[in-house]
Amino acid sequence: MRPGFPVAYFLGFLYNLATMKKTEKKAETASEFAVIETGGKQYLVSVGDIVEVELLGGALKEGDKIEFDKVLMVDNGSDTTIGEPYIKGAKVKATYQGLKKGDKITIVRYQQKSNRDRRIGHRQKYAQVKIDALV
Repeated sequence: MRPGFPVAYFLGFLYNLATMKKTEKKAETASEFAVIETGGKQYLVSVGDIVEVELLGGALKEGDKIEFDKVLMVDNGSDTTIGEPYIKGAKVKATYQGLKKGDKITIVRYQQKSNRDRRIGHRQKYAQVKIDALV
């Protein structure tokens, strides 16, 4: 032990280390999940999830039913099906929950030695959907 190091601190550390409860990390595994593609992105979804996806085309109202037919993979807990590129006949049913705005970001363009700067803001909009069923 190095000189000047408080022994009480070291003994307290050893006591805390010895009495710490060991926690088991349980993997969160959904019994059934799917990978869908929408808006050029892929999402891992299961029943009951609320997902923010890119804006969906058309005039949608809250509560409207949506079907995602571009399903890349489905796993039901015992069997996994992978599409080439999509699974024929597989669909994910969801409910449209409304429009959601993301965080605002600020872009600053600065040119040195000329007293010039330009500030631009952006706030992305998302469609919020709740996954009802994997068919």
